[in-house]
Amino acid sequence: MRPFLEASRAGNIAMNPGVIIRLIIFFATVMLLLALIGWTAHASWRRTGELHGQLSAEQWKSFQIADHLQQSILSLNNMILRYAAYRDSADWTNFYVASTELGHWINEQQPILSLQKERPFLDQINLAYSDYLAAATAINTKIYATHQSITRVVEFTDLEKQSKRILDLGIQLSEAHQQSIDLFQSQITRSLNILRYGLLVSLALLFIVGFWLAIVVYRELIAPLRVQLVESRQLVERQEKLASLGMLAAGVAHEIRNPLTAIKAWLYLQQKHLTRGTPAFADAELIGGEIDRLERIVKDFLQFARPSDPQFTVISAEQPLRDAQKLMKLELEKSKIKLVLAEGEQAQIRVDPQQIKQVLINLVQNAADSIEESGTVTLRARRDEKWLDDRQMDVVILEVTDTGKGIPPEDEKRLFDPFFTTKDFGTGLGLPIAARIVEKHQGALQYQTQPGFGTTFGIILPLHKP
Repeated sequence: MRPFLEASRAGNIAMNPGVIIRLIIFFATVMLLLALIGWTAHASWRRTGELHGQLSAEQWKSFQIADHLQQSILSLNNMILRYAAYRDSADWTNFYVASTELGHWINEQQPILSLQKERPFLDQINLAYSDYLAAATAINTKIYATHQSITRVVEFTDLEKQSKRILDLGIQLSEAHQQSIDLFQSQITRSLNILRYGLLVSLALLFIVGFWLAIVVYRELIAPLRVQLVESRQLVERQEKLASLGMLAAGVAHEIRNPLTAIKAWLYLQQKHLTRGTPAFADAELIGGEIDRLERIVKDFLQFARPSDPQFTVISAEQPLRDAQKLMKLELEKSKIKLVLAEGEQAQIRVDPQQIKQVLINLVQNAADSIEESGTVTLRARRDEKWLDDRQMDVVILEVTDTGKGIPPEDEKRLFDPFFTTKDFGTGLGLPIAARIVEKHQGALQYQTQPGFGTTFGIILPLHKP
């Protein structure tokens, strides 16, 4: 719908519910994205700290186990060699205490190692250590039984074999730990990358939402406000022109009416002396018709310049439509145009019935003039919600719809300009007068047109609520 009263759109622009809903959605989305970004950043820092601490702990555990195992085995080897050399029972006692402590220590490491690949090596170390103790016990038994030099090569070879086995397993434990650490680091990298990507995606979404908001604000607020500013300036200029034009029209109409009345009276007197059917009488009738047309133009001038105040009364919304149909139906049928009153919604309006009927008659006549051969003009009353007086309210729309040729785009810009007309004998004041009447009823006159298919004019009036 194209509004004539452009000023009524200002409230629509400032308080458009669609814009408010979009802004609410935007701010909710921004808050959600900011929360997501904050959570992602916090989770990244926390996870980085946890993984760093866990990685440091895991590195220290395995290397500590391997180092302690190596030092303990070498210390036990020294004890057993000293015992074999000096045959001092105190050395064996020290070896026994130290080997027992090492065995307990090996058993205690099983739950400490959390990496899956390390535990089998610790089980093998435990078995190898049992064989190592068995070899050491065999040496002790031989020394105790012979009290002389023993065949060291055989006995120490077995001990050295088990000792080397344990040390090799310790090295393998370190290597397995390094492989697990590499795998652990790759998992850390992947986890941090996921968090990093989540942060980047959140920032990208925030940028997209911000860009979307800029588009919405420009399209829904800035651009319409710029248009509204231009239209407001044009409206002020138009009102100033109309005011000046109204004063001029009132003065001209007043000056023309007096001599026009005298001419009409003189013509009436002259017609009494003329014979009907003569050329002189036909000329007098032609002059009389032109005088009537001038009087009608003068009347339109005065009505446009000084529209009378409406005498408000509460009526049914269909009443002025029915009155207009009764007055215009027979005349339109002569031109093969149907004037139909469609069934509408029951509603009441507070208007001046005569003025609203005048507006409807003007709209119906314009609709009929737009139909070239035959067609239909439909009258309808319906309820709706529209912005009037900078607020949304319940309204009644009195519609006049035709099946004519529509309004050309080049004519739309000047449609409500005074004295603009596309008719051969029109004054161009019908729509401006209709718009001013509707304006005095705190309403708006709007239209919707499609060239080749027809036009719908709507008189928007506040709904009267008892």
